[in-house]
Amino acid sequence: MSSSELTAVPGGDAASVSRGASAVAARRERPAAGWALLGSELSVMFRRWRTWAMLGALAAIPLLIAVAVRITGGSSRGPAFLSDITSNGVFVAFTALVVCVPLFLPLTIGVVAGDTIAGEASHGTLRYLVIAPAGRLRLLAVKYAGAAVFCVAAALAVAVAGALIGMLLFPIGPVTLLSGVQVGLGEAYLRLLLIALFIVVSLLGLCAIGLFLSTLTDVPVGAMAATAVLAVVSQVLDQLPQLDALHPWLFSHYWLGFGDLLRDPISWDSFGANALLQLGYVAVFGALAVGRFTTKDIVS
Repeated sequence: MSSSELTAVPGGDAASVSRGASAVAARRERPAAGWALLGSELSVMFRRWRTWAMLGALAAIPLLIAVAVRITGGSSRGPAFLSDITSNGVFVAFTALVVCVPLFLPLTIGVVAGDTIAGEASHGTLRYLVIAPAGRLRLLAVKYAGAAVFCVAAALAVAVAGALIGMLLFPIGPVTLLSGVQVGLGEAYLRLLLIALFIVVSLLGLCAIGLFLSTLTDVPVGAMAATAVLAVVSQVLDQLPQLDALHPWLFSHYWLGFGDLLRDPISWDSFGANALLQLGYVAVFGALAVGRFTTKDIVS
């Protein structure tokens, strides 16, 4: 910058120019810092034995279902699709997802989401993260994104393990949908992935609730337990006919609504209603988390 350009700037001296250059550089570094923080978050998450233990436990559920059906020959009693497993191994994955949605998936999501902020506080690393170039808001966004990625990994662990185990232990072939139409194996697996996506969307609201609860405490176990308990309470309330007016507003209301993806043609009504409901929970509890975290006095 020339001397004439310096004088054109009010108070234009070397120090002010240096500060301006530093500010520009900082603004340019913030997006990169955010992506680096997300990469670090995912790296730490998937290096933990706890993460792989939970994914392994989820993947073991379709194995247990398949082995039990193989030994006993199947039964007409039990969760949806259970009686169809002996004739077509593809239904192992469908049955496992039905079994995992009410309890096992929310439990693991509660552990991950409840640990997002409270876990850092309990380890004494939160104060170092908030003074990083990413800042508090970006840290919250990264923590939520990490929990959402775990949702994807958890749903895929059940679906993929179920598909592989069903292929190994039972015959596989064209699948008869709920509407009575038969589709090929490739389309059946595509619909399985759509169901996994439906479940991921279903759990995003719970992730936001867990993130907010995690900002309220420095004890991660408390946030984990509260998130899991709320998931159970929401499902219990959804079963009470006296609360029919409340049901559409419960974040768990559409968790088992993926049956429409097994019809021909596919009905997207439940998918859209579920996505809109979860978006509302993400917006509300995300805003609460931001309000709490940006005003929180962080000492650990």
